[in-house]
Amino acid sequence: MSKTKEQLLNILDQFQLTEKVVSAEPFGNGHINDTLKVTNEKGEIKYVLQRINHLIFTNVDMLQNNIQVVTSHIRKKLEEKGESDIDRKVLTFLPTKDNKLYYFDGDSYWRVCLFIPNSKSYEEVTPELSYEAGKAFGDFQSMLSDIPEGTLGETIPNFHNMEFRLEQFHDAVKANAAGRLDEVKDLIDEIEKRAEAMCIQERLYREGKLKKRTNHCDTKVNNMMFDAETDKVLCVIDLDTVMPGFVLSDIGDFIRTGANTGAEDDENLDNVNVNMDIFKAYTRGYMEKAKSFLTPTEIKLLPYGGRLLTYMQTVRFLTDYINGDTYYKIHSPKHNLIRTKAQFKLLQSLEAHAEEMDAFMGEWL
Repeated sequence: MSKTKEQLLNILDQFQLTEKVVSAEPFGNGHINDTLKVTNEKGEIKYVLQRINHLIFTNVDMLQNNIQVVTSHIRKKLEEKGESDIDRKVLTFLPTKDNKLYYFDGDSYWRVCLFIPNSKSYEEVTPELSYEAGKAFGDFQSMLSDIPEGTLGETIPNFHNMEFRLEQFHDAVKANAAGRLDEVKDLIDEIEKRAEAMCIQERLYREGKLKKRTNHCDTKVNNMMFDAETDKVLCVIDLDTVMPGFVLSDIGDFIRTGANTGAEDDENLDNVNVNMDIFKAYTRGYMEKAKSFLTPTEIKLLPYGGRLLTYMQTVRFLTDYINGDTYYKIHSPKHNLIRTKAQFKLLQSLEAHAEEMDAFMGEWL
């Protein structure tokens, strides 16, 4: 963070804060935006200040409008249900003094939200936390299921569009910019073998058999806040990628990240498998809240979502490796290839468990 304390306090002074603040210091471990905790004279954390990464989120107006629509919609639903303590159950972003959704200082874009007191987050996934996470993301989607299609914009266009990711992959193979094709020929063949089957959602959408929903698109357990005393989920956070998409993306990304027994870049492929207890716990929690608005087609395809998102990430890592590592940060020359192989191993494990996962969904069909 290159801003001085005085500069940060000046940025904060542009917002409609309700009390005096004295400091803003780095907070959390986010990889995209710069996040700071803002304290008052008593040393209490009251607000969260974020510098928006506008290199990734290039349309800040759309980004903040999406977030405003979503948080307002959730707040209204919570009020209708008679929920108490609503400011801890949905993020509250504060307007600037001229009633804008963000502040631009000539260099960077900034936003401020209320800090949620008596809360905590988790990084590790257990079946118990997966069940709570499933309920939270299912409830999140359920509350937003009546937002009309076309209301929200795509903050990252084609983010989970498999056809688009395959186009990027084919362009990379054709260009062979880093001269690595011979090294990865077997992986390219495996990707091509599955390509048609992995574009089902786009085809069903064009046929009118699958609809777009309001998705979170980053469904990890650390993207929700838990009550520090009860361990129940308070609210879903990190709303930058909330946008139109298919429900397969949200359940699929949690399966890909949360139900993996290994690391995303595990070099020991024997470590990498699907944890069925976590898959079942998350799915059970999710369906408790989401079944009311899902179609039978969506329910049947939910396990496929795990395979799809894992395949998609395999494609993206390999595309970047073929291109010469131009997108993802790497820690070694072969890092993207290691990631590719680990994701592909997880995909194979998901494929091996596909029949069991599909049968598990029969409970809700």
